[in-house]
Amino acid sequence: MPKRLLKYKNYDVHSITTVAGERHNANIATWVMQTVLGGKGLAVALYKIDYTIELVRESGILNVNLLAQDQTSLIQKLGRQSGRDKDKFARLPYALDERGCPYLTEAIGYAQCRVLSSTDSEDHEIFSCEVIKQVVLNPDKIVLTNNYLIEKKLVRG
Repeated sequence: MPKRLLKYKNYDVHSITTVAGERHNANIATWVMQTVLGGKGLAVALYKIDYTIELVRESGILNVNLLAQDQTSLIQKLGRQSGRDKDKFARLPYALDERGCPYLTEAIGYAQCRVLSSTDSEDHEIFSCEVIKQVVLNPDKIVLTNNYLIEKKLVRG
């Protein structure tokens, strides 16, 4: 039997980084989509049980980091453990933008975002974001995709 239609889509892999007060966190997200021409808006779907979503709701800011193929180790570090119990930034190359929000310095780049609104989407919440700034850090790297992770058996297909 053929797989479901949406299993044919190949998604780019991102890390969403955020800060609220002294607390910061990062997670893995594949459901990120441009919503405004010229890259001025993004929709970001965050899993409701993640610590990152609590901080995004509180601060209203985030960075969308486009991950590269050489960052596959981040799937385990940022995607399979909670930032409530562990500092995900320990031994992780990052810097802070002028808002104090972290971004990953080894990513291809990041989009600095401000949350405009959010909507419920069952097990996720979708954040509509204004892109304040786009920064390319490592233009020669190859974008990490969900299909690449499946091929390398790092996630299930």
